[in-house]
Order: sequence, then structure tokens, then C-alpha cells
Amino acid sequence: MNDMEIIEMYFRRDEDAIRQTEIKYGLFCRSLAYNILQIHEDAEECVNDTYLKAWNSIPPNEPVYFRGWLGRVVRNLSLDLWRKNHRKKRYAGIEEIFEELDECIPSSSHVEGEIEKGMLTEALNKWVGGLPQMDRIIFLRRYWFGESLKSIAKIYRLTPADVANRMYRLRQKLKAELKREGLFL
Repeated sequence: MNDMEIIEMYFRRDEDAIRQTEIKYGLFCRSLAYNILQIHEDAEECVNDTYLKAWNSIPPNEPVYFRGWLGRVVRNLSLDLWRKNHRKKRYAGIEEIFEELDECIPSSSHVEGEIEKGMLTEALNKWVGGLPQMDRIIFLRRYWFGESLKSIAKIYRLTPADVANRMYRLRQKLKAELKREGLFL
């Protein structure tokens, strides 16, 4: 079943839309949530919450790119749960990835106001869009999807050390670009 047919089912309030979403995107959503949370039960909770959000949001929203929309929803829900549980020191999850990016992304305490946040987002999108395809894919697998260095290395037939070195060089380039844009203090 294609995405438009599934979205049409949501508009008709056909409960089978959730089942079809699970069939087509369940593995993708669970994988994304698990990469962030590292606990199967929490990942499953976020996936279920994603389906509920889809049910409650469609209509009136009509996602153009359904997979991307679901990915954003499950990722945001997973990060929210991670932050909540992290305050309780329940697990590390994506903490390593956040620490890697801390050296090149300014913290919210340094970036004031919505205008500067928008400028940072625009600069990041431009920078990522300008990367060579392989670097862009690896960067997004690591920092958007939260994949481990080991799993990325296996996919691209590299060593984890090679991937770690590439990530380090990319973070250094990102930091330099943000400094050039005046977005890093």
C-alpha cells in the first residue's frame, strides 16, 4: 500500500490506517526509537505514541513525505522520553551522540531567541546539504538516526575507527563553518 492510500485511510478515520502504517513503517520507527532510547519497551512506547499522534494529527495535517513525517514524530517523542528519563539517570541512550556534537553546536544558553535558532537551523541544513553524499549519509545516520559507529562501519565496510575519524573531521568542519557564520561563541 502506498503512502497516499494510507493517509487517505486516516482521513476516512479507518482504523486499518494504523495497521498499514505499522506494516510499512513499524521497523523503521522502532529502529529509530531504539537507537535513541536503547530500551525496547521505551522504544515500543514511542512507536505506539507515534501512531496515536498520526491518528490525532491526520486530518487536518496531510504529510507530503509520510516516512519523513513519521520519523520526525518518533524521533521527537523518543528524545522527549530520553530527556525525561535522563533526568532520572535511567539510561545513557543517545548521550554519547550529544556529547560528540557539544563541541561544535552552540548550546541554547549561547544562542538567544528564535531568530538565532532559525539561523542555526538554516546554517546546519546548508552545511549538511553541501557535504559529499557519503559524508552526508554517514553524518545523518549517526546524528539524526542515532546509529552506532559499529553499525555504520558494517554497512559501509569500514572500521569503527574509520567512521569515528570521519565523524571527528566532519564535526571540526561543522564547527569551523558555524564560527565563520558567527553562530559559535
